[in-house]
Amino acid sequence: MKRPWLAHLILAPTALVFVAPLLWMTLTAFMPDAEINRYPPTLWPSEFSLDGFARIFTEDDYPRWLLNTVIVSAVAVAGHVVLCSLAGYGFARLKFPGRTVGFTAIMATIMIPAQVLMIPTFMMFRGLGLIDTLGAAFVPWLASAFGVFLMRQFFLSLPRELEEAARIDGCSQLGVFFRIVLPLARPALAALVVFTLLGAWNDLIWPLISISSEETYTLQMGLSTFAGARHTEWSALMAGNVVAVFPLVAAFVLAQRHFIATMSFSGLKG
Repeated sequence: MKRPWLAHLILAPTALVFVAPLLWMTLTAFMPDAEINRYPPTLWPSEFSLDGFARIFTEDDYPRWLLNTVIVSAVAVAGHVVLCSLAGYGFARLKFPGRTVGFTAIMATIMIPAQVLMIPTFMMFRGLGLIDTLGAAFVPWLASAFGVFLMRQFFLSLPRELEEAARIDGCSQLGVFFRIVLPLARPALAALVVFTLLGAWNDLIWPLISISSEETYTLQMGLSTFAGARHTEWSALMAGNVVAVFPLVAAFVLAQRHFIATMSFSGLKG
């Protein structure tokens, strides 16, 4: 006899552990500065204040940083959807010399730490004139080995009969991909969008290396300026984090069903 309440008894406290920091951050964003700096700390604000939100949208370059991050994330998501899906389909269905070697080489790059590649990437981008531009932030996110792997695994799980039937009806290879395969890959694309959005939106290390002008700061770089060695603007910092987290939570909620379905499909075939 199944007892789902036993699983819920374990999952509920675990979920609370993960939700507690988010809840604390949200409550702090609405606290007055006097309560934020009080000791012992206040768990619930005596009055809800919007000073932190007013600060980030009126006195700082936060709207510009937010716009830069939206641009970088949008380009990254579009690049992953187009390039990774095309590459994944090619490795899953097309037969060409070096297919196995090429796919193995791409997968091998996952094992290389990102920190090792930062100096060569910086030198290459400096030669291309992309340093201190938004291009330096989004070009590395146009495609990834993980995205190619995810789409390939999903395409391998699709029955070939659908594509063969379309080819018999006179559809070209690209027509099969765009009209038959890609609509069926919406769950995998949703998962790819979530992963890419999370990575591009929260990226901090590479923008810190490649961007120095405040007008080209991304959101995470801008938020880091609110925290200093001697003074931290907690209300503005927490308000900025609340605004930064909301799009990510909304994206995951909208794509949750497709995301879970893709995770179950991606490991069926190799």
